Amino acid sequence: MICHPHPLYGGDMDNPVVVRVAEVCNELGLATLRFNFRGVGASTGHHGHGRDERHDVAAALAHLASVLPTGAPLGLVGYSFGAAMAANLASEPADFPPLTAMALIAPPLVMTGDEPFTAVARLAVRLLVVAGDHDEYCPLPALQALGQRVPSAEIKIIEGANHFFFGKLYPLGQAVAAWGRALEARQAGRGHGAG
Repeated sequence: MICHPHPLYGGDMDNPVVVRVAEVCNELGLATLRFNFRGVGASTGHHGHGRDERHDVAAALAHLASVLPTGAPLGLVGYSFGAAMAANLASEPADFPPLTAMALIAPPLVMTGDEPFTAVARLAVRLLVVAGDHDEYCPLPALQALGQRVPSAEIKIIEGANHFFFGKLYPLGQAVAAWGRALEARQAGRGHGAG
């Protein structure tokens, strides 16, 4: 499941990074779900300043889990604001189905600090954190500090990429594909096809 960037700054499920992640996961044969947070596009409700959007993530995860075969591996990807919303769920893991993998793309560490993201260390998941080396909202020193606080995280740095990955969607896709292969392998090992 893929969470989009900040709704108040034009973020939606058709964001190029979100679409690229969905394409890569589809190419691996993984079932994917993109959704709009409350108040975005045709979604009802109003922006909840990050407090209410975590419920959107939990509900979407529960829906995805309900349409997949029982016990199928479940992965969660968030980009920017979506990464913060995905990580926020880690503080209350009982609120969502068990995850196999999580990817945080360009977590907005300048805006949030790394505290919201350190909770993911408690989850027994394959964790990818990926950002560009020119990301103004996820600068390298902050990303490296997060890596030290969450040693289980695989940190990938995309050279020449800013927060929006302009001209760098292909290398971003490669990083996500390597992460997604862990889900693909678990799914294949269970004998289930794509959903």
